[in-house]
Amino acid sequence: MLVLTRKLGESIAIDDNIKIVVVQIKGKQVRLGIRAPKETKIHREEVYQAIQEQNQLASRTSVDDITNLNRELHKK
Repeated sequence: MLVLTRKLGESIAIDDNIKIVVVQIKGKQVRLGIRAPKETKIHREEVYQAIQEQNQLASRTSVDDITNLNRELHKK
């Protein structure tokens, strides 16, 4: 892991198109601004983990589950 020290208003560049800026420091919290292309997915770690867990659960869905769901949807 690369560890960098930055002060308020200073930034970190990642490649040519991502920039992370320290926009506020308040007690033990640091507020960061991120400039990146719109197609770049950026999430807080806990949100990213939840997305990964949901993707894993979805990948475990059986063909029978999908068939049953399809039947239920077409009944209505």
